[in-house]
Amino acid sequence: LGLLGALIGVAGGYFVPRAKARGLVLGTLGGMALLGAVALIVGVVGLATGQPYPVWYPFVLLGGIAGSLGLSLYFVFLKRYREAEHRKMDTEALRRG
Repeated sequence: LGLLGALIGVAGGYFVPRAKARGLVLGTLGGMALLGAVALIVGVVGLATGQPYPVWYPFVLLGGIAGSLGLSLYFVFLKRYREAEHRKMDTEALRRG
């Protein structure tokens, strides 16, 4: 998860402002949010079935962090991609005259 977060950080600083690798970046964030949701569900099921703290807590923690970051950054990066595309279109319109 840490390496995935580093990859997303690099993508956010390099690819997003240049409007490159949109599918890869947004797909990775969607996958991260999905992984977080699954881990959170597993943790909640573990808690509900009476599993001990060391069993369910890592899943809840991982799911809460990965799910919330993946989902929130997805929408932030989507907005940044749209802004970069608008800047690109404006630049092309200015070049044409």
